Parts: sequence; structure tokens; C-alpha cells
Amino acid sequence: MENIELLKRDTSEIITEDEALDALKNSCKGYWGVEPSGLPHIATGILFTNKINDMVRAGIKMKVLLADWHARVNDKLGGDIEKIRESGELLKRTMIAAGLDSSVEFIWAGDLVSSRDYWEELLKVSKNSSLLRIRRALPIMGRTEEDADRDFSKYIYPLMQVTDIIYMDLDFALGGMDQRHAHMLQRDVAEKMGVKKVISVHMPLISSLKGSGRMDDFKKMSKSDPDSAIFITDSDEDIKRKIKHAYCPAGVTENNPVIDILKYVVFPYYQERLTINRPESKGGPVEVDFHELINLYENQKIHPVDLKNAAAESIINIIGPVREKIEGD
Repeated sequence: MENIELLKRDTSEIITEDEALDALKNSCKGYWGVEPSGLPHIATGILFTNKINDMVRAGIKMKVLLADWHARVNDKLGGDIEKIRESGELLKRTMIAAGLDSSVEFIWAGDLVSSRDYWEELLKVSKNSSLLRIRRALPIMGRTEEDADRDFSKYIYPLMQVTDIIYMDLDFALGGMDQRHAHMLQRDVAEKMGVKKVISVHMPLISSLKGSGRMDDFKKMSKSDPDSAIFITDSDEDIKRKIKHAYCPAGVTENNPVIDILKYVVFPYYQERLTINRPESKGGPVEVDFHELINLYENQKIHPVDLKNAAAESIINIIGPVREKIEGD
């Protein structure tokens, strides 16, 4: 697979693809920044591990920024820095157990901010940002303008995220679509400062297992809601139970968390085909690739129960070995 195809695999967008093509011709660096904020779930522990490996194979030297200071600003785990760092260590062990490329470097935001140069860079970023522009970036941390008005530290968060990228002199930034505002802020600020614009690689968000209750309203998996996500530490029984009760309307594939997991985790990285054990009265077992699955499901030739059973088995096969390696944490 060509480098650009590895980079594009199952991404929502790359800003911009032309810039990525140019950057991949030379030595380049990238990162994924993540707030340690609880137990790793299937997106943070598995999906992003695989995507980082794609980027490494594409020729990008990757770092994972364990954003402990950012998590503290964002009141994760009650702002308890020790719990935040314990969470970060668990995520690190999870990603390594899930097969993260050994060349990937883990760094703590707490180490970055210990440098005077970091804060000098943040001041430059602030000089080239407006309050209105920073307000527009607040959704990256799941916060509103009202939250920031009550706690001014929330305004510092987007500035830190932009500074992280510029300070580490990165070419690529990996993140979910919820990080788009921060990456666009970096590109705006970088142009004013005359420094490198980061190339943004945005991953889709996996829907909450609970659904949203509305077809036009998206909610993602969340560490704060245990039944909204599949966690790396979940037992086989937990996984079966959660998938059994997951939002999975017949014939509907959009914002369907079972379909999302199969599309972004199972099919691209672990298996090309999936066996759906339908009753004989419904056509019997069928082996499908993802496109065949979508066609059959949208035409209601696969029942949600049969889809869920097949998905649960695949998820258990993926998570089980990782869970065993980190057991006891």
C-alpha cells in the first residue's frame, strides 16, 4: 500500500492531501495528543494504535503526547494529576500491548511545559490569536463558552494545543473529527507567525453504544459513561452484554455503533470477511466483506441480533489478547 493510501485509510479527511503528498517525500514528524482521562476504550486503545502504525509505515516519525496538563485544565478525573498520570501509563501499556510500533515515542505534556521556551512560544501563539477565535475552538475539549467564562483556564487549553504542535515542530497532527477546530486554529496562527502549518489527519468518531435517540444527533463513545463504550478491560461477558443492548436499528447504518466498530476497527485491520450466522429460515450463515454487509443490512437481510453476535465475537478476539497482557493493572 502506497504511503498516501496508508495515511488516508479510513480517515474522514486530510487537510490538505496535497500538503501531505509533499511532506511524505521528505523526513517528517507527527503526533497524536490524548487526554488521559480514564480506562482506554476501543477507539483510544485500538483504533488510534492502528492508525498511528499506518502513519509510521507511511514514513512519519510519530509521537504520542500524554496530555496530562490538558486533562487537568479540562477537569478530567477531578483534576487529580496523579490519577491522570496513572491513566496515561495504562493507556501507554494498552497501546503497546495492542501492537503499537516500537519506534513511537511517548511524551508527557508536563515535560513540555517545564521548558521556558514552551511558554515563550505560547505567548507568541496568544499574540496571534483573538478571544473570538479561541472561543470557536472550545468544542475540542467538550466545553462551551459559558464553561470558559466561569473558568478562564479553559481558554488556555486551545492555546496549549496549538503551542504543542509548533513547539515540537510537527508536520502532521492526528486526531478525531472533534479536534478539527484546534488544528484549524493552528493553521491560522501558523500563517500569521510564518511557521509550518500542520497537516491534519482526522479520524471518524465511533458512535456511543447507547445511540443518541435521534437520527440527526451524533454522540460518541465516552469514558465517562461505561455503557456507551467498549473498554479494553471489559470481560467477554461485558462485551457481549454491551453489544447486545447497543443501539442498532434494523436497516440503519448511519451512526450505528455496531456498524462503526466493524467499519473502522474490525474490517480494515483484523479481518477482511465476517461470518454472520443467520437462522436457516433467514438464509443461513453468510460470509461478507464490509460492502456486502452494508448492502445486506440496509436491505434488512441481516437481523440486528445476528449482526451483534458476529460483532461481539470479533471484538472479543481483538480485545482479549490485549486485556490479558495488561491484566492486573
